[in-house]
Amino acid sequence: MPSQSLFVAGHRGLVGGAVVQEFRNSGYTDILTRTRSELDLTDSAAVRAWFQSARPAWVIVAAARVGGIKANFDRPVEFLLENLKIQNNLIESAATCGVEKLLFLGSSCIYPKFAPQPVTEAALLTGELEPTNEPYAIAKIAGIKLCQAYARQYGARFISAMPTNLYGPGDNFDLDTSHVLPALIRKVHEAKLSGAPEVSIWGTGTPRREFLHVHDLARACRFLMEKYESPEIVNIGTGQDVTIRELAGLICEVIGYNGRLAFDASKPDGTPRKLLDVSRIQSVGWQPRIPLPDGIRETYAWYLENAAAR
Repeated sequence: MPSQSLFVAGHRGLVGGAVVQEFRNSGYTDILTRTRSELDLTDSAAVRAWFQSARPAWVIVAAARVGGIKANFDRPVEFLLENLKIQNNLIESAATCGVEKLLFLGSSCIYPKFAPQPVTEAALLTGELEPTNEPYAIAKIAGIKLCQAYARQYGARFISAMPTNLYGPGDNFDLDTSHVLPALIRKVHEAKLSGAPEVSIWGTGTPRREFLHVHDLARACRFLMEKYESPEIVNIGTGQDVTIRELAGLICEVIGYNGRLAFDASKPDGTPRKLLDVSRIQSVGWQPRIPLPDGIRETYAWYLENAAAR
């Protein structure tokens, strides 16, 4: 039975919840979590005091302020400041309190808007970022560089992983703050219920996106904590992408909606394509398991059970 004590920061979020479940199912029994009311991760003194008391051996940084294009556009200050505070406090406290290993979770939005596809880890800082999520991306890049700095200067076993677009049970379906896949599930579901003849979707429908089920990401996190030691960042994805129009079609098929998809070209598309090169993580033995149609069905079932308006 694994004996490491593991602190999962952000355990109530989509990623953190799946990570806790994965480690518990794999035999880890000493898993530490704290709610925001118990530990404010933006409070450096509180975070340092907690680390000094709890002394976790491993840390996974899954806590972050997250959201889609609209949320990033509307609240850039919060996305930059809060993420910087959270990750700086966690990484610095982990280093000063003797944490054995830390995994920092970034995002595929760290890469340049027009990076060659599929995007390799070497593309970082080789071009301009996508403006619609630049504050979030800059914060994540700072976290990566801080982990690498601790590794180089102090020999810390701090690693960083860059997941692609995530989805799954427990996702955020709030249309003001959600990402594209859960937002489409909610929109299509509500259109079916109301008998609406069409669903309005931001953008042209032509951008291509890669989607990774959160349970696959959780398996990747455990794999990296157990087997990966390089401070070089590592992409986590499926290596396959679809257009937003194709994604919407899949969701309509799962939900059973036969109306029209109306794409609003006056709204931003974001990055034209974002497909990760996942050869680095595959070369050390990890592969995704959950196909996109199966994942959408599971996510929709969770939405009906937990989040859909009655």
